[in-house]
Amino acid sequence: TGPYEHILTGLTTDGFHQTKTIAFGPDGWLYLAQGSSCNVCIEKDPRRATMMRMRADGTGAEIFATGLRNSVGFDWAPWNGTLYATDNGRDLLGDDFPPDELNRIEQGRFYGWPYFNGFGVPDPDFGGQFPGDPPPVDPAHGFRPHNAPLGIHFLRNATPHGYERAALVALHGSWNRRTPDGYKVVALRWRDDGTLEESDFLTGFL
Repeated sequence: TGPYEHILTGLTTDGFHQTKTIAFGPDGWLYLAQGSSCNVCIEKDPRRATMMRMRADGTGAEIFATGLRNSVGFDWAPWNGTLYATDNGRDLLGDDFPPDELNRIEQGRFYGWPYFNGFGVPDPDFGGQFPGDPPPVDPAHGFRPHNAPLGIHFLRNATPHGYERAALVALHGSWNRRTPDGYKVVALRWRDDGTLEESDFLTGFL
């Protein structure tokens, strides 16, 4: 009710990945992810390629995690409250590299971009410039390269058998592979040993 009220202003909208994603966490804080302004670069605005969080009225805004090139989707696992975010890897390194990512997001951690791709592989353009602190965190799961995972949603309430600890992820699909790939919704299941299993859930969108 009432008029719109600006709670956070001055977010940049230049270059690539201009959209922002917001969601309230189980801790009551408002989380905001915004992607990089480029394919691969060192950002001028330290808030780009990060996840931020703030109180509901916009106060206390802080950078929560860094090195996230374009984490359009994020959600919290209902069984333990862990925050996970999808992330789109950089382009122009061939059809089959780097993998896109699912990251387990923890406060203060660095997730690699632009210095590393995938599971700790130094970037050919910026790998030699890595400042060394904090060390990058490997993805919790690697998607196929250029599949562009966007939205993620953990299943809750009346989940069917076999999906008790699962999330659905929408894959935008590739624009930059010689053979198109992606264009589907996949299920991620968390096994008892903590590993993840990916399987097709809804296909045929190509």
